Amino acid sequence: MKADPVLSRRQWSLTALACVACRRRRGTGFPGYALVASAYSPSVAAVNLATFSLAAKIEAPAPVCALQSHPGRPCGWALASEPATVMELDTARLRVTRRLSVGRLASGMRLSAGGELLWVLCRKPPQLVGVNPRSWERAVRVSLPESPLDFDVAPDGRWAAASMSESGSLVFVELASGRALAPLSLGRRASLVSFRSDGRLLLAANADWPGLSIVEVPSGAVVVHLPLALRPAHFCFKADGGQLFITGEGADGVAIVYPYRTEVAETILAGKSPAEMAVSTAPEYLFVANPESGDVAVIEIETRRLIALAPVGVGVHALAVTPDSQYLLALNESAGTMAVVRIPAITARRTRMAPLFTVVPVGPRPTALAVSRL
Repeated sequence: MKADPVLSRRQWSLTALACVACRRRRGTGFPGYALVASAYSPSVAAVNLATFSLAAKIEAPAPVCALQSHPGRPCGWALASEPATVMELDTARLRVTRRLSVGRLASGMRLSAGGELLWVLCRKPPQLVGVNPRSWERAVRVSLPESPLDFDVAPDGRWAAASMSESGSLVFVELASGRALAPLSLGRRASLVSFRSDGRLLLAANADWPGLSIVEVPSGAVVVHLPLALRPAHFCFKADGGQLFITGEGADGVAIVYPYRTEVAETILAGKSPAEMAVSTAPEYLFVANPESGDVAVIEIETRRLIALAPVGVGVHALAVTPDSQYLLALNESAGTMAVVRIPAITARRTRMAPLFTVVPVGPRPTALAVSRL
């Protein structure tokens, strides 16, 4: 018997698009835009989430490395890495309204919980810059001892923390005074960092050991070094902050940590080489991207059971969930598309295949994703 031919990546994408086009759509869409940045194009693609179509390409001075949306207003921000430039995006009119230079090389951006300041992490020069979104001025500039790797801002707005790329040390920054404390050595090289939801503890992934260090803020006293079955590369919190999900090299699964108990719950299977994650709130699902197998694993958080796989194509990367928990958005670096899965249509099936709602072309190698409400 002659074997079935193997579909190429492009054929697979076209077949998926054809299937989506034939399927009757349901759902009302979301009143807002998906903002998508590309590693190759100096622009931000805006996808209308009411019609699920590409609405515009917002021009930028350089390729964008990070996106941030405002939780309550139709605006957002894009960060160009080199030169480090913050751009204000009017997502109602789909245009850049203001630009601000913050350094030579930037790597990350966070909005404070109250939206008062937009924090930008710069590697050259090594510093943390606070931008006032209203006055559009550099309100705070904090020098760091060396080039930083990652950072986070505490939910209460009192502290920031940054990991150092060369020494692996940790630096706490008192945001009110703009003062960086002395670097702290944890006995492990810190990489990813994230505050617990109450801001009292910091969770720091270990770069040289498959584990997680939990430290007090701001003393840096180590509460515990938690061994894991993988080397942490991605963090994702449950909406209430009570569980931290971790993926990384070493296991085809997700490690689940209880930040308030400071203990590892378990590691569950989540597909092939799981990477970036996102969560929905109603229902409570954890979505896990599997770039090698080309799907997104859907895990029911309460039961920790894999209930479905959404086939979105090899190269699936960044994930986002619309604020109403109606749609999962998944970027595909290889195909240059954004796949959309309607969350209420996901059911626990014997075949475990969650249907695609639609696929939208967004440009070559999309890398960053944010959702802006109108």
